Amino acid sequence: MPDISISYLNGRDVDALAMTDGEVLAAVESGLRAQGNGETVLEPRVHLVPESSDKGHFNVLRGYIKPLGFAGFKMVGDFVDNYKQGLPSEMAILCLFDPETGMPRAIVDATAITEMRTGAMTAIGAKYLARRDCRTLGHIGARGTAYWNVRLLDSLFDFEEIRVHSRRPESREAFGARLSEDLGKTVIVTDNWKDCLDGADILVEASRLPEPEPLFLTEWVRKGAFVVPYGTMSSVELSLTDIMDKIVVDDWGQCQPGKPFGSLRRHVDEGRLTEETLHAEMGEIVAGLKPGRESDGETNLFWHRGLSLSDIALGAAMLEKAERRGVGETLPFA
Repeated sequence: MPDISISYLNGRDVDALAMTDGEVLAAVESGLRAQGNGETVLEPRVHLVPESSDKGHFNVLRGYIKPLGFAGFKMVGDFVDNYKQGLPSEMAILCLFDPETGMPRAIVDATAITEMRTGAMTAIGAKYLARRDCRTLGHIGARGTAYWNVRLLDSLFDFEEIRVHSRRPESREAFGARLSEDLGKTVIVTDNWKDCLDGADILVEASRLPEPEPLFLTEWVRKGAFVVPYGTMSSVELSLTDIMDKIVVDDWGQCQPGKPFGSLRRHVDEGRLTEETLHAEMGEIVAGLKPGRESDGETNLFWHRGLSLSDIALGAAMLEKAERRGVGETLPFA
């Protein structure tokens, strides 16, 4: 057997790459475009629950992107009480392979990738489905992905007002302070959901609820708004889908009946959201096969559950940048 080596990027390497907002958005959008053009294989995620969903679970995401020449999978833990041990709630590993030979190509700490690509998906959704003149953002949740939601959305819209909220006061105050410093603008920290969301142009829900609870009221969504609910446990009312002109998902295979978790799980299981009433998958819009927002009066919703394709595309972009900059290690495999 010939010598085989793999690239390895740990968390410090990923930080050293200092991926720009534009690089992150471009990578994730390239994966969506490939998906829309039928140049990917996407297997719906599977879950591993070691003890109970109250403590946490693992997500395993698998996919292949032909234009990038990578197949891969990511395994990510989602453990809501990790903050008590000073740990991120989501930690992940991405493994990339040569799709022609099956040879391992890379192992990447995907904790930051998970955060970046989730924020990029939210922002790309807004790029195609929100009004161009959006000036107010309301954001629920302060977990790792939340920072990149706000950062990348603001890079596209330069909001006049950003409101944030999360359950724990110390978490939301630290989140607001970090955003204010990094974005160079005032961030309003609210102590309740209504003050955060009511009347905002873009409403993002990334909460960490132990069980479904309708804390996000439909009446707060004004006509022409754009809504992104993606908490693992639903926080929205059943009536939310009734007021939407367009509902878009990242992948219907991960949203259809019989799948666990997700903000609109009950809406799907009760037939309020079906493949027939779905407007599009985001990849179809990015590839130009279906329209995004067509008028300022539309009220639109994007439900994303997370794509392996986004992890693979961003991981590939990081590997390319790491090679140019001499970042990371080469490890012997065989």
